[in-house]
Amino acid sequence: MKVIQCAEYGGPEVLQPAEWPDPEPGPGEVRIRIHAAGVNPVDAKIRKGLLKARIPNQLPLIPGWDAAGVIDAVGDGVTSWKPGEPVFAYARKPVIQFGTYAEYIVLPEGQVARAPRRLTHEEAAAVPLAALTAYQSLFGAGHLSAGQTVLIHAGAGGVGGYAIQFARLSGARIIATGRAENHAVMRRLGADHVVDYTVTDFRDAVRMLYPDGIDLAYDTVGGDVQVNSAEVVRPGGTLVSILAFPDEAAIAARGVNPRYVFVAPNTEELARIAGWIDDGQVAVRLAGVLPLDQAAEAHRRIETGRTSGKLVLRIRV
Repeated sequence: MKVIQCAEYGGPEVLQPAEWPDPEPGPGEVRIRIHAAGVNPVDAKIRKGLLKARIPNQLPLIPGWDAAGVIDAVGDGVTSWKPGEPVFAYARKPVIQFGTYAEYIVLPEGQVARAPRRLTHEEAAAVPLAALTAYQSLFGAGHLSAGQTVLIHAGAGGVGGYAIQFARLSGARIIATGRAENHAVMRRLGADHVVDYTVTDFRDAVRMLYPDGIDLAYDTVGGDVQVNSAEVVRPGGTLVSILAFPDEAAIAARGVNPRYVFVAPNTEELARIAGWIDDGQVAVRLAGVLPLDQAAEAHRRIETGRTSGKLVLRIRV
C-alpha cells in the first residue's frame, strides 16, 4: 500500500512516500480502506518526536490518527461490521507506528463508528480526533451544562469550532477568542460573544461581561493563554486544557480546578457526534483538502496555527 512515512524525526521534509505491505486484520479486527485522513497538530508533534516519552514510537512510522473510508476486510469473530460499510475512526494505537496517512489501516472492531450519512469521506475525516477532544473536554472534564458560561480559545480552529457547537447544544453561554477575520464564523457556530485577542486582552473582555467570573475556560493554546485563563474563572470553576499544566498547584491555589485532557478513543461518543451531524446540529468545516503526497505541505500549514477548520488528506478519489 502507498503511505507517507517518517523514517526519522524532524521537519515536514521527513514526510516521504513509501510502499508498505497491506495489513491483515486479526481476530476481532477490521481493515479500513482509507479514503481520507485528517491532519492534526498532534501529527506534527509525532513527526518531531515530541510524544516519545508519552506514547511509544517505532520508526519508521506512518503518522495520522483520523480515518474515513469503508470496511475492506474483517477478522475472525467480527460480527458488527461487514465489507463495504462506510466508517470513520479515531485511530490511536498503543504504539505510534501504523497511522492513517496510508491506503489501509487495521483497528479493533470496537474502535470504529459508522460515518455520518450526509458527509463525504473528506468531511468525515475531519471529525474524530477534534470532535472527540472537544466533547471530552467540555463534558467529561468540564462538566458543562445548560446556563453555564464557557470561554473557548481559538474558536475557529478544528477543536474550537466543535467546542462552540457542542457548548451551544448544551445550552451554555459562549465567549470565543479568535482573529477578527474569524469572528463571523464563530458567531455562526454559536458564540454569543467574540474577542479579538490580537487587539484586546481577553481577560478584560471577559471581566466586562462576567465580573464574578465564568464557570469554565477551555484552553487549546497553552502558555500565557492557559495561565491567564485561570484569572477569569470563578472560584470553584474549571480550567480545561489540552496542553499539560506546568504548575497545577498554582491554578488550584486560585480556587480553580485544573483539568488536562488527552483525548481517548470512544466509539459511543463518536456515534453520538455522528448523530448530531446527520441531524444538522453540528457542521463540519474544512480548511482544505490536499492529496496524500502533499502531507508535508499540510504540516507546514497546520504549524502556522492559522487554519480555520480542519485540513484533510485525500487518499482515494
